[in-house]
Amino acid sequence: MRLRTLLLWGTFLAVHVLVAWQGWVFPSQPMGDVVIVYQPWSQAALSGGPVVGITESWVYPQPALLPMLFTQVLAWPLTGVVGAVDAYLIGWAVLVTALDAVAFGLLVGRTGSARRRSAGWFWTGVLALFGPIAMYRIDAVTVPLAVVGGLWLVRRPGAAAIVLTFAAWIKIWPGALVLAAVAASKNRMRILLTAAATTAAIIVVLFLLGADQHLFGFLTEQTGRGLQIEAVAATPFMWMAHFGAASVDYSFDILTFQIGAPGVEFIAWMLTPLMVLALAVVIGIGAVKAMRGASFPRLFPPLALAAVLVLIVTNKVGSPQFQTWLIVPVIMWIIFDRTRSGVPAGIVLGLAALTCLVYPLTYDGLLRTQLLPVLLLTVRNVLVVVLLVLAVRALVRVPVRPISHRS
Repeated sequence: MRLRTLLLWGTFLAVHVLVAWQGWVFPSQPMGDVVIVYQPWSQAALSGGPVVGITESWVYPQPALLPMLFTQVLAWPLTGVVGAVDAYLIGWAVLVTALDAVAFGLLVGRTGSARRRSAGWFWTGVLALFGPIAMYRIDAVTVPLAVVGGLWLVRRPGAAAIVLTFAAWIKIWPGALVLAAVAASKNRMRILLTAAATTAAIIVVLFLLGADQHLFGFLTEQTGRGLQIEAVAATPFMWMAHFGAASVDYSFDILTFQIGAPGVEFIAWMLTPLMVLALAVVIGIGAVKAMRGASFPRLFPPLALAAVLVLIVTNKVGSPQFQTWLIVPVIMWIIFDRTRSGVPAGIVLGLAALTCLVYPLTYDGLLRTQLLPVLLLTVRNVLVVVLLVLAVRALVRVPVRPISHRS
């Protein structure tokens, strides 16, 4: 292994140790989801209690329970030494690190090319800036899966479709990458049919497990959610709350802080159809570009980034870990079109730092709508919108081949 690749590997693993440790010492309990909800859900399933997604509706697709269950296996040898809670936290950190290492190995390998090392350094840097939110959420499992799927899209499109579809059945956002691949790739039918077959297989297994009544509970559970305080659309309301014209309320049903203000219910309701429409427009632009001869390496990165950003900008939830979704399309941009990846990569690095400043570092102040955290959140959310505009502009500017040159 070359020295610079060895240095990259060492730094990548060291950042995981750092981020894992930050979860223990940073304020606002950034590991809360892992021990407050993941551990009880998995423990109940293993002990004969209710199985989320199977015997009762759940906010996540059912396969999301798999990494939570596997963490119980990793935690079991440590339970008698450090206690069940700490053992589960360590097990989760080990699981995420192992998954990241597998994807990183596929990305960089032993003697990675310059662009692959650049992508590796980007991933390393963005993880360090995100802090513990990049590790202690279910999204941390889907990021390495999506990296693997993205890297396989050109040479192994069928396998890529399986991995990305399975990742989408853990957390929905990788489905945007599947749609982008279907629009941009010459192998679109193979990707589409494989994704459909994978989904069908998962549904059949879930039916056999008894999930028929709660099969799509992860969709219906989202319909009644209000506007979460960190969502892009909540930004004006957070300023209203700062000046006393709105409130920050806690929902005990879904364990999140939401906006309380006149008209906010309509805004929250409107965002879902807006998301569907905006995503259809972005994917449609990509499909037209592909039909007119745009090359996959130029088309897929801005299309994937724009699609993922639509899911973030138009989302009524807006949890901080959503920003980690941006890691994958930027890695793909560096791999496929390195010369044009600098601006989006730089912006995502800035978003990672701002996200960590908002949560967990100043989150207590944000709940009290203090000036500095509200300002940090505003800058973060404005930057997300700016990145979406830049991604769409790059998508529109992707060159197509003249008619006479097409095969």
